[in-house]
Amino acid sequence: MRIAKNQVISISSVILLTMGFSPSPGMASDSIISDYRGSASITQGVAQTLESNLFECENGRSRIAGIGEIKDSEGQIWTVPAENHFATAPKAIDLYEECANITPQSLAKVDEASVPVAEVDSDGEEITGYIFADNYFELYINGTLVAVDTVPFTPFNSSIVKFKVKKPYTIAVKVIDWEENLGLGTEDNRGKEYHPGDGGFIASFSDGTVTGSDWQAQTFYTAPIYDLTCLTEVESKRLSETCTIEGTDHGEKAYAAHWETPSNWMAKEFNSSSWPQATLYSEDEIGVNNKKAYMNFIEKFSGAGASFIWSTNVVLDNQVLLRYQVK
Repeated sequence: MRIAKNQVISISSVILLTMGFSPSPGMASDSIISDYRGSASITQGVAQTLESNLFECENGRSRIAGIGEIKDSEGQIWTVPAENHFATAPKAIDLYEECANITPQSLAKVDEASVPVAEVDSDGEEITGYIFADNYFELYINGTLVAVDTVPFTPFNSSIVKFKVKKPYTIAVKVIDWEENLGLGTEDNRGKEYHPGDGGFIASFSDGTVTGSDWQAQTFYTAPIYDLTCLTEVESKRLSETCTIEGTDHGEKAYAAHWETPSNWMAKEFNSSSWPQATLYSEDEIGVNNKKAYMNFIEKFSGAGASFIWSTNVVLDNQVLLRYQVK
């Protein structure tokens, strides 16, 4: 149940918490929710696993990329880390992908001519895109799903896509920072069982379009949250800058914030004027200096003038939608 802002925490709820009572998975305590002042739906704890792993790495190792569901206190069911088309949509072509043993040392070793062209407009301009996502992307052009990432979680890969479209056109991208602990936004990392991962997205296109602060980025899933009072909303921004990003060995009761995704968010005519601008991140902040999937083709990323973008919190915001109109 979403609690009204002026509701007082009940004495009985406080007593139960003091005695060690914890809500059922997905059901956040009413007394704790009452501290939250935003528009999100709140869940708590681990999600139910629906699919244990979407991806098998044939050559090497990868993190398990599962899909789960979790219910909030109003009974609404949320898919975590996000609804996606990995199993059904056309895949992007890999620039670099260790599991498939695609490991060229430079763009000169990539057969760009063999990349299939997705036709949005039959009489449009043919455009090539170069994409690196941490962890997963789905690319829409004028509402048409052109391609999805070939690796949902790790190892890190990079992609090349081609499409035909007439200007002006709209790029819309769903980006997902995947999670091992479904519903909690965390993974076993850096010596902690529940450590929040980080995201990042960068792309350049042959018509001169690059990712930057003129793109829009809106958050739809944030976790882990240990104190709901750290979540704030200023106009259209869903902010979590003051929330902890430290890892822990006891994160199984963390909260998560979910917002409903508009059904036509990827359409050219969708009005995203209220969405905030994307936040820029450096290569050091994203941590790509040791990732060959990025460094082997850097001339098509930062070398082409593109910047890493995400929402205002690249660590805690796990599902972000991006939009940009090409004039």
